[in-house]
Amino acid sequence: MLRRIATSVRWPAASPLAAAVRCVSSGSVNVTAPLNFWGGQRRSSKHKSNTENVYEPATGRILCHLEPCGAAEIDEAVKHAKSAFGHWSKLSGMDRARIMIEAAHIIESKREEIAEMEVVNNGKSITEARLDVDSARLCIEYYAGLASTLAGQHVQLAGGSFAYTRREPLGVCVGIGAWNYPFQIAAWKSAPALACGNSMVFKPSPVTPVTAVLLGEIFAQAGAPEGLFNVVQGGQETGSLLCHHPDVAKVSFTGSVPTGKKIMEMASHGVKPVTLELGGKSPLLIFKDSDLENAVRGALMANFLSQGQVCSNGTRVFVQKDVLPEFVEEVVERTQAIEIGDPLLETTRMGALVSRPHLDKVLSYVDQAKKEGATVLCGGEAFVPSDPKLRGGYYMTPCVLGNCTDEMTCVKEEIFGPVMSVLSFETEEEVLHRANDTSLGLAAGVFTRDVRRAHRVVEQLKAGSCFINNYNITPVEVPFGGFKMSGIGRENGQVTIEYYSQLKTVFVEMGDVDSLF
Repeated sequence: MLRRIATSVRWPAASPLAAAVRCVSSGSVNVTAPLNFWGGQRRSSKHKSNTENVYEPATGRILCHLEPCGAAEIDEAVKHAKSAFGHWSKLSGMDRARIMIEAAHIIESKREEIAEMEVVNNGKSITEARLDVDSARLCIEYYAGLASTLAGQHVQLAGGSFAYTRREPLGVCVGIGAWNYPFQIAAWKSAPALACGNSMVFKPSPVTPVTAVLLGEIFAQAGAPEGLFNVVQGGQETGSLLCHHPDVAKVSFTGSVPTGKKIMEMASHGVKPVTLELGGKSPLLIFKDSDLENAVRGALMANFLSQGQVCSNGTRVFVQKDVLPEFVEEVVERTQAIEIGDPLLETTRMGALVSRPHLDKVLSYVDQAKKEGATVLCGGEAFVPSDPKLRGGYYMTPCVLGNCTDEMTCVKEEIFGPVMSVLSFETEEEVLHRANDTSLGLAAGVFTRDVRRAHRVVEQLKAGSCFINNYNITPVEVPFGGFKMSGIGRENGQVTIEYYSQLKTVFVEMGDVDSLF
């Protein structure tokens, strides 16, 4: 595995001591090997004249060149996936689990190398990237454990006849990932699919194409059939080809609401089931009886993980009026103390945003908030690190906005950056109405010491993933997904098996046919 990773990047010369501490440093990696993967090996696209630049967020330099896949490459990848499905779907759950567990062990042994490439690929801190790799491994382990438990139901009928159900795989599944959790999302989509006996063709975001291919190589090294997990690179055109392909049985997408609508429409032409994990503008409710220290911690976790680029973030922070001044003072002080800089340094807590256009978009939201009357309590500005090699990177200071109202753009629209909007409320009834006044419903949170209030409020929050006295905790054993326009279906948890399999009913007659004719 180490040899395979080494072929994908050109490592810098380093002393033995430096190499023992860190294999890469920001600005030192050049990815040169192909990033497409099918049939058990990396592949080059035929469209080499149509390459796109991929940038390293920490430095702004070109990291690699993306070779998008066209119709011929998609056909090839799907053909390999279809072939692998024929073999994989016939294996017992225990045999599938054995290979998945081996893949998890390989991920664990290469945790640091994968995390470093995720940092180079995405810009988040190495501390967070390690946790993302752990989540990917745990997800594969979890579904490996479920692979041998897939079973149907026996129903006894009159006269000795009976019926039973079979839970069967769908076939070739397509996963389309987002740029905020590239490696983790590839695992979250492939693990349940493979556990159910499916194969997968995965398309990462063209902004972060580097690490999904590592997962393909890991599955291959673990003993998976060639073509079981394939990676195709590209943007909208490549995604459209996948959604329309006649041999694709299901599409799972993570990304924006507008793109999710398009995915759903394209899949509908083949009446293909979809899982959609889309955007959010989630509320976080902090009552006056809450443990304020934990509430502040929760608000920071709800807004500033991965530079604020998390779909479930609780960016509308509703604070009961009585404790608003104390909360604001503490959250601003903690926000100003967040260490920004080189994402590969252990001390860094906030790295770079994913791209220059996205950084500009987030900063424009802050400017718009000021025009609409919000007060910038801290941050909200472009940040230039002192290290010369990082000065072209996409950094900003985390922002807390005060004096926000429900009508402001920063409160109504998903910013997808490190911007917290603080609002005040007086009564439980009032804040519930305001919290639910959105077309999105991915997540929500409540901080209170009153256990009855906590469960009463959560019952009335129109969101698919709710948190009591914590936020942004996503154990793989628990389903994750949204209400309303935040998506369809779930990722993780036992219920996701239902989204990657289909139910067949079989009736068995033990007597004679009772015919009306």
